[in-house]
Amino acid sequence: MMDKLIENPFLDFTVAIPTYNGRNRLPQILDLLLNQTGVEHLNWEIIIVDNNSSDNTAELIQDYQKSCSNNFPLRYFLETKQGAAFARLRAVREAGSQLIGFLDDDVLPALDWVVQAVAFGKEYPHAGAYGGQVHAEYAVKPPENFQRIQAFLAVTEHGPNPHLFDADNLRLPAGAALVVRKQVWCENVPERPTLSGKLPGILVQGDDYEPLLYIHYAGWQIWYNPTMHSYHQIPHWRLERDYLLTLARGCGLCVFQLRLINTKNWQKPIVFVKTILGNLRRVLRHSIQYRGQLKNNLIALFEMEFYLASMMSPFYSLKLYFRQFFLQ
Repeated sequence: MMDKLIENPFLDFTVAIPTYNGRNRLPQILDLLLNQTGVEHLNWEIIIVDNNSSDNTAELIQDYQKSCSNNFPLRYFLETKQGAAFARLRAVREAGSQLIGFLDDDVLPALDWVVQAVAFGKEYPHAGAYGGQVHAEYAVKPPENFQRIQAFLAVTEHGPNPHLFDADNLRLPAGAALVVRKQVWCENVPERPTLSGKLPGILVQGDDYEPLLYIHYAGWQIWYNPTMHSYHQIPHWRLERDYLLTLARGCGLCVFQLRLINTKNWQKPIVFVKTILGNLRRVLRHSIQYRGQLKNNLIALFEMEFYLASMMSPFYSLKLYFRQFFLQ
């Protein structure tokens, strides 16, 4: 776990943006943040964590730093450990406030996102983390019935009422637009993530769920805040067959690893078997329901890929374990 770090007691909020080659995406989000409404009496900051970008992200941030006021300084950090999980860890270390709002560099916040995030944190002090409504802005029309799988692209629309997420069943807010409490994270989230994030050649995802599960099992609540609106920019290639099936497999392969969090050693064989059998049942049911349709029904095929990968996730976890064991 991280040591408890010293915060700036005068800061109310930190917006943290992990980015990789985000030079063309960052101007939109920064312009929206620099024009936030209702923040006149807030002291807040923006942190950019550059995860080894090869474009001129650093130069872009230098230009923006000249236009920031003292009320919301813009700070830049280079994180050389590749992976979104390491970028988030660096952001937590560097954040000056107790409330940290993560935004992916392709997620555009509403103009009141900051003030709504701060207000919810004050109203719900037992919330260790909370996410809001993430709407989709598609570059092209998505496939029919896409709403069934939209959550896999960080689209979260659960209506106008706040509620607790069902963390025990891996129903959690998207890391693309998420607020966490720094002290809660530092006291409960390991410094070495098991799931580091999307990397070239590595399918497994779940890196945004891993810290949330540690926070949940430490006794903190994970909430849905409907007043926090943001908009995920989804380009055409994220709606193409190859990308979606790769995404389905990546999300499925992390299931067993996430289930192991808060699992005692004697329970692990039980979770191993339940993960396989439970997803085998889903695969069989899905095969019957969509018999003869999977070839032409992309959404049903996505779901099948997810169930199959979830069923294989215990074996994938064993493979990673033995690989690490022999490399030591």
